Amino acid sequence: MALTQQRKQEIMSNYQLHETDTGSAEVQVAMLTDRISRLSLHLQSNKKDHSSRRGLLKMIGQRKRLLAYIQQGDREKYQGLINRLGIRG
Repeated sequence: MALTQQRKQEIMSNYQLHETDTGSAEVQVAMLTDRISRLSLHLQSNKKDHSSRRGLLKMIGQRKRLLAYIQQGDREKYQGLINRLGIRG
């Protein structure tokens, strides 16, 4: 369920703000979104996995807080990020 190092590098290269950026809010949101989508697929086939469901809800809450932080700073960056990630329908 964890992200592989190769997948993390792909996400970082797509969303980083500069060459050495590994932990900006945008990169964190992108990684959380990938983990959330993978865990959602897992929970569709394993409906009784309540501990994973709790972890999913914690990740969704963390992503929500990070998105609120980005939105406070720069609304255009926020809109671009959610459009690129395909979230917030």
